[in-house]
Parts: sequence; C-alpha cells; structure tokens
Amino acid sequence: MTLALRELTLSHFRSHKLARLSLDGRPVAIHGRNGAGKTNILEAVSMLSPGRGLRRAALDEMIRKPEAVGWKVSAVLQSLHQMHEVETWCEAGASRQVKIDGKAAAQVALGRIARIVWLVPVMDRLWVEGAEGRRRFLDRMTMSFEPGHADAVLTYEKAMRERNRLLKDGQRDAHWYDALEAQMAQAGARIIANRAYCLEQLQEAQGMAETAFPVADLSLVQADDSALPKSEGDLAVAFAESRSRDLLAGRSLVGPHRTDMAAVYAAKGVAARDCSTGEQKALLVSLILANGRALARDFGAPPILLLDEVAAHLDAGRRAALYDEICALGAQAFMTGTGSELFEELGDRAAHFEVTETDGVSDVQEVTP
Repeated sequence: MTLALRELTLSHFRSHKLARLSLDGRPVAIHGRNGAGKTNILEAVSMLSPGRGLRRAALDEMIRKPEAVGWKVSAVLQSLHQMHEVETWCEAGASRQVKIDGKAAAQVALGRIARIVWLVPVMDRLWVEGAEGRRRFLDRMTMSFEPGHADAVLTYEKAMRERNRLLKDGQRDAHWYDALEAQMAQAGARIIANRAYCLEQLQEAQGMAETAFPVADLSLVQADDSALPKSEGDLAVAFAESRSRDLLAGRSLVGPHRTDMAAVYAAKGVAARDCSTGEQKALLVSLILANGRALARDFGAPPILLLDEVAAHLDAGRRAALYDEICALGAQAFMTGTGSELFEELGDRAAHFEVTETDGVSDVQEVTP
C-alpha cells in the first residue's frame, strides 16, 4: 500500500508564486543552487501535517512578498486505498485553515491520513544541543504513530502555561492548581505512554534489517536524572508535591516537558553526543529509516519523508545505501541538494526536479536524470 502525494500546488508560498508538481509516488530529488527555493517545497509539504512545519515558522513568514495575499498549499494525496484532496492556507494576519475533500477540518485530521517525518540540517546538532530539540524530534515521530499525540501535547502545554503563570504570581492557594494539574496529569500520562511506544517501535525496527546505518540504543531520561512518574495518579501527586519548589523557581520542574531522549551508538557503546559529525548524522538517518519501517507495518505504508540537504556529512557509499533503502522501503522521500550529481545513484528510480530563481521568483521544472 502507498502513502504519497500525486499532485502538489504552491500558491504565493515563500519564493514560489505558483508551482505545480505532478508526481507518481517515486522518491523526489530536487536540486538547485542555494537560495533557489528547494527547502520551501519541503516546508510546503510539511504543512500538510499538523503543527508549524519543518521550520517552525510563523504563518505570516510563509506569505510571499510583496503581494502579501496569503499562502496556500494544495495536494492530491493517496493514503493507502483512498485519494484525498487536501488544502491548507493562511491569509495575512489570520489563522491557518484546513480542508480535506472539500470539508473544513482540524489540523489533527491531517495526521490521520498523512504521516510525514522530516530531517533538516538544523537537526545535525540534535545530539549536542538542548533537550527541547530532541523532544520535538521525538514528538514528531511519535505523532506519526499516534496523531492524537499532538492534542495531548497541546493540552499539556496550555495547562502548564496557566500553572506557570500562577507560580510566577506567587499564588499558594491549592484550589487554583488542582484543576490545571489534573489536566496536566491526564495529558502527561498520554504523552509519556505515546513516547515510550514510539521508542519501542523504533528500537524494534532498527533491528529488522541489515543496514549501512548504525543502530541507536534509545531511552527516555529526566533532565535532572530523577525518576519520571508515568501514571496519571503518580503525575498528579508529583505536581502537588513539587509546588513549593516550583514556586521558588517560578515554573514547573516536574513532568514530561523535562524528558530527554538519550541515544547511544550501539556498536561502539558511545553516547550520540560524543560521536563524530558523520556518525551523528548517520544515527539520525537510521532513526528516520526505522520510523519508516515501523510505520509500514503499523500504519500500512511508510511515511512521506522530507530530507533536506540529506547528502551533507554522508559519504558516497552511505548516500547510495540511503537511496537503496528508501526505494526498498517504498517511501516517497522528498530530497534536496545543490547539484544533480548528488542523486545520480537514484537514476530513474526517482522523479527529478530543478529549482531556479529569477528576481525573487522560484521556478520548478521536472528534468531527466
């Protein structure tokens, strides 16, 4: 079964005034010089999933200037045995809108029909920077298995912001906290369970096939090395017991928002943060491929992969191995690079596009490899 875009249209999205791509389910290799608008195409595809997209940009930042009429991304999506017409758009100063098959829909509904995972250059430092980026990376993969994870995260974060406001104001009356902590405990237990399930699936999928990419031993840890309460009841107790400490800090110090994803290069027994740049990149690619294999089994088809500048830090052998694995997986992977030579190993196994830019307007043309 297949999960793939068959048509993609960008209107006034970043540097693209109007771009149309007709696709056939094969991987998509996009090349062009820096600044031509390659990543903008991947960002547009990422907006066909819940959330803020691969750049986490504000909605107005995606509007093409100087027209400033708002942006729109439209697609025909094959999801398993069904075809869907999907639209998402935003007018200047307004909120984002979604339609699926002509009917208004919530963003979370996108996650039920399209599973999209991405790897972008800013993630190359994922293992050496703060825990927040690793949580976002993990949550994006978790949403590919459980789209409702997005709702749990939003509910938790909203309640936590309100609790933090009370803490900063020095509010000590327990009645102000009880309802918020109950919401945090319920949503937090879902978040913890969803993340644990995702890691189990990734760990199993990494061992499902011989691969040129290293296996990562994954685990969830707390920022302060404390034990993480997992059940709704235990979380509620932890929040209540932590109030006095949280009041001093002015913020919530306990909960899934303090979780980190630890990774160890299994074959070497070396923490990912201590690996070489190339090894760190290879570990990330390994997780993306494992995500694809696990979803092929769990959802029925691998996710759509967005791999921006994926050849960076990969030698020619691993680059060819990556392409072989993507094709064997049957995933529609959108990949970008500065030169067509980076995708020579793909040949006609992929659709090839060149992006050019003239006077601030991007143009996309399919080319023969």
